[in-house]
Amino acid sequence: MTEKATSEAPACGLEETTSESAHVPLTEPFGDTAAPQAPGGEQAPGGQQASDPQESARQPPDPAASAAPAGPAATDPALPREDVPSAPLLLAVEDVSDSSVTVSWEPPERLGRLGLQGYVLELRREGALDWVPVNARPMMVTQQTLRNLAVGDKFFVRVAAVSSAGAGPPAVLERLIHIQETIEAPKIRVPRHLRQTYIRQVGESINLQIPFQGNPKPQALWTHNGHALDSQRVSVRTGDQDSILFIRSAQRSDSGCYELTVQLKDLEAKAAINILVIEKPGPPRSIRLLDVWNCNATLEWTPPQDTGNTELLGYTVQKADKKTGQWFTVLERCHPTSCTVSDLIVGNSYSFRVFSENLCGLSASAAVTKELAHIVKTDIVAKPKSFVERDFSEAPSFTQPLADHTSTPGYSTQLSCSVRASPKPKIIWMKNKMDIQGDPKYRALSEQGVCTLEIRKPSPFDSGVYTCKAINVLGEASVDCRLEVKASATH
Repeated sequence: MTEKATSEAPACGLEETTSESAHVPLTEPFGDTAAPQAPGGEQAPGGQQASDPQESARQPPDPAASAAPAGPAATDPALPREDVPSAPLLLAVEDVSDSSVTVSWEPPERLGRLGLQGYVLELRREGALDWVPVNARPMMVTQQTLRNLAVGDKFFVRVAAVSSAGAGPPAVLERLIHIQETIEAPKIRVPRHLRQTYIRQVGESINLQIPFQGNPKPQALWTHNGHALDSQRVSVRTGDQDSILFIRSAQRSDSGCYELTVQLKDLEAKAAINILVIEKPGPPRSIRLLDVWNCNATLEWTPPQDTGNTELLGYTVQKADKKTGQWFTVLERCHPTSCTVSDLIVGNSYSFRVFSENLCGLSASAAVTKELAHIVKTDIVAKPKSFVERDFSEAPSFTQPLADHTSTPGYSTQLSCSVRASPKPKIIWMKNKMDIQGDPKYRALSEQGVCTLEIRKPSPFDSGVYTCKAINVLGEASVDCRLEVKASATH
């Protein structure tokens, strides 16, 4: 067995081969070989008598021989059966297109004693008797492609294995091969920007170019909302690979669903494109001033009758004072149909207007309030709150008491404490419960509630218990401490 090899037949049609080549018997070995002769001019084995080609040409043709199909004939009986190969196996069609066909086969079981030289592929048209060889010489391939065929051709194929002893019996494909035009199912490729609603404004042009596939060229049909197109407004041009829908000046009536149907025999593909033609909306139908208080004004309006064939994005509110007449925007894309305008200036009178807005922009006109909003200055009356005076009166109390103290003779010392009282208390200093006011040895100070008693150059005689007493109309309080003046040591 040999490995499978492929080959392409010469580019030729079914009618390009001459009838002379069609009648060449493939049983003859390729090359200049003669039939074997017996010694002494006897008849060759097989009962065939060698004859002159010119004499054979003058003889009338045998009707039975001319009626038989040309091509590989039976093996010459003079050749042993083992010298010629058997018929190839598994002859089949691999692929058929609209201009070519590919056939393949397997090597024969018996290659012959003299070896295999190749294969000869032949074809015969439907209704014809002659087999036409595709390749003039044997080729060592087990697959061949016939090209440049015409659509509508119908033919049979057969293949025979050839050795130096001659061609073996052919393998014939029982199936009739029919060259038909390849049908590619139609398919529509919608551009990305047309897969969602295609929005255009009134007056703009609409130009839709939709590519499609299909072989042969399919038929394209457009509809608008399920009905045929208006040829006076819409023009369609369909080529081999796309269909173009064109509207020179779009109107709102052109909105809707445009469906493209591509048909090829019983196959079809559809694509829907939604188009929305819009324009600017109308103004709000009415507006009124509901209330004015302090520096605020409340407005209310009704939606427009015409939204421009699309949803509204909101409303724009503007104000203008009577003095300047200039309009200023205070709210944009307000969705409710009422609002409150604040921060108005006292003493001014204001007008208000409202625009509608959609994808095309603001409405051409606005709804304006008929009356003015007067921001008046209100009288302000002071209302003081009643004040309850707090009573801070308090009996004396010492927040910092006196502390026991030790002093050295001859060095002045101080005793201090702090007292809290309202009204201001009277401070009295005492030594051993005796009033010492007026004694020049002592000096008493009182400032911001801090009471201080200074003892000038004390001596051991000044030791004792000192008392500070605070007295006012609400009561009295006292604190005391012990002062010790140590005598200096004598030597």
